[in-house]
Amino acid sequence: MVHLSTERWEFLARNSSLTIGISYIIGGLIPLSPYMILPTVTTALVASVVMTLIALFVFGFIKGKFTGASPLKSAWQTTFVGGLAAGVAYLVARLVS
Repeated sequence: MVHLSTERWEFLARNSSLTIGISYIIGGLIPLSPYMILPTVTTALVASVVMTLIALFVFGFIKGKFTGASPLKSAWQTTFVGGLAAGVAYLVARLVS
């Protein structure tokens, strides 16, 4: 378990909006980057799904390490819930468009 000093918590609290903004940008680049690099939309979609699921697994594993939960269990749960949410969002977007 990681313990942060009071000064570090205060720094994080003061800079939370900047941290959240940077996190959204970096997090958004994970599923969007294949569309910027790959030549076809179909190939980019497959790569985006794979990259997103891998990122969810890694983030879940790290979350498990920080929270003291089983890292593998946390990784699979995060991958499942995040993948399910992404899949539902994709289906809703397809229905609306």
